[in-house]
Amino acid sequence: MKALKNTNFQFPNQTNFYSGKVRDIYFFGDKLAMVATDRISAFDVILPEAIPYKGQVLNQIAATNLNATKDICPNWLESTPDPNVAIGIQCETYPVEMVIRGYLAGHAWREYHVGKRTLCGVSLPEGLKENDKLPEPIITPTTKAHEGHDEDISKEEIISKGLVSKEEYEQLEKYTFALFERGTQLAKDKGLILVDTKYEFGRKGNTIYLIDEIHTPDSSRYFYMDGYEDRQKRNEPQKQLSKEFVRQWLISNGFQGKDGQQVPEMTESVVNSISDRYLELYEKVTGEKFIKQDYYNVEERIKNNIISAI
Repeated sequence: MKALKNTNFQFPNQTNFYSGKVRDIYFFGDKLAMVATDRISAFDVILPEAIPYKGQVLNQIAATNLNATKDICPNWLESTPDPNVAIGIQCETYPVEMVIRGYLAGHAWREYHVGKRTLCGVSLPEGLKENDKLPEPIITPTTKAHEGHDEDISKEEIISKGLVSKEEYEQLEKYTFALFERGTQLAKDKGLILVDTKYEFGRKGNTIYLIDEIHTPDSSRYFYMDGYEDRQKRNEPQKQLSKEFVRQWLISNGFQGKDGQQVPEMTESVVNSISDRYLELYEKVTGEKFIKQDYYNVEERIKNNIISAI
């Protein structure tokens, strides 16, 4: 099955280009075109095989949720002229990611499990087990690394280091809590639990904008609501829709992004199973049937649609 691993366009009015872990970003003055490729990353490492339809899934879920939250916070998105493309406002990005957690899962659980009771300056109660609901949602920010690993950081460190001013950070907090509340309700309407997620913000002039993607399987973790309580009581793993299953597959095969470790072989079967999970999540999160794009001449189609939209 074909997948979109990279793009390398040269547009006449292009002012810059940046290739991230998943997205290729083309800058046009105060606008940008964000191409969601089918690349997949885990533990801050881009894995060797691309996942068919993953970029389309991310782009379309992000657009749906940006449109569903624009009454809470202004966002960067202006249009989606292609299944893999979003066009919007270029902002000055804040150098932190606002991670918010409603449940003890993933990285937070791994830290808690080894004895840590404070995460990013936030105290956690004793006696919790994996996937328990937290007494209330907590924000555990990370630095935003262009290369290598994002690092946990506290609110106090962010402000004292001058990464974000106190006034602006408190506004980011307000937006983060409100967006998570909306995301939680949207998930509940589809029979899902929004476990944790991250938001990125930027500034243009005096306005703070929500940027990048939101509530996608790459930025969020979802549990199925049906059976959650029973599984917790029986100490069983939660049925979830997120990228965590990719991380768990890597961990079980001896890879966590550490020096000297090798990414396990991504066979056709593994790649297709990951693709199927992304399609499942799309349909569950949006409540809509996923319409697979045609990969024939995909690069040319994307290029032409960007030219038409800019």
